[in-house]
Amino acid sequence: MQNGSKNKNSGTKLAEDNRDSSRWDLRLYVAGQTPKSLAAFANLRKLCEQHVAGRYRIEIIDLLEHPQLAAGDQILAIPTLVRQLPTPLKKIIGDLSNTERVLVGLDLRPAR
Repeated sequence: MQNGSKNKNSGTKLAEDNRDSSRWDLRLYVAGQTPKSLAAFANLRKLCEQHVAGRYRIEIIDLLEHPQLAAGDQILAIPTLVRQLPTPLKKIIGDLSNTERVLVGLDLRPAR
C-alpha cells in the first residue's frame, strides 16, 4: 500500500483526501501486501474517487503488524472494509472487485 502515509499514533497507514467536511472514514484490514489486499486497496481508492471524491479517509490496518487491532472492529476475515463514518457502521469482506455489491453495501449511489 505504497500510496498511504504512516500514522504515527496507531502504526497504521493512511490515504487521505481532506477537501470536504462531510467525511467518509474507512478502514481496510489486510494481512500483508498480498494480491487480494492490493486489489482491495486499489478497488477502494477507485470507488472513493468516483463516488466520494474529496470526502474520504482510508486507514489501512495490516494485521500482520498489528494483530491486536482486529478485535476492535471484530474482524474475522481479510481483507475487510469497515465504514465508520457516516454511520451506521458497515462491513464488507473481500477484494471489493464487485462494484455493485460494494456500492450497495456502503449505501452509495452512482454520481449522476
